[in-house]
Amino acid sequence: MQSDNDPYEICAAVPDVATFRHLRTAAGMSDRPAAAVAAGLPNTWFGVTVHHDGEPVGMGRIVGDGGAVFQIADVCVLPAHQGRGLGGRIMARLTAELEERAPAGAYISLIADGEAHRLYAKYGFVGTAPESVGMHRLV
Repeated sequence: MQSDNDPYEICAAVPDVATFRHLRTAAGMSDRPAAAVAAGLPNTWFGVTVHHDGEPVGMGRIVGDGGAVFQIADVCVLPAHQGRGLGGRIMARLTAELEERAPAGAYISLIADGEAHRLYAKYGFVGTAPESVGMHRLV
């Protein structure tokens, strides 16, 4: 979706492995092994990429079981394009897709890094503590 005066195009698409890894690391997020990304990306329930002059500058995706549990992941924008509302546009597109297609009562989670919780709160996400605590483990 792009208007005449909007230099950014938000596309319903999942990036390729190299683009995914580049966007994550350039945005200050941790890298993921290429083999793991190649195995995981096809399992994306829904994804968006943001393009500027044909080049990918941001992304976000939803993973999950397609019914009961979903997680918003990998939301990032290249530093040169931050501060222009692109994170909000990514979240708006992801949450719109969930509202349209996810079954009523589905549990939707995400991990907010740093101050990103302020953006996610605008889309209805609330902290889970003290009832629940997010945890993670790397293999």
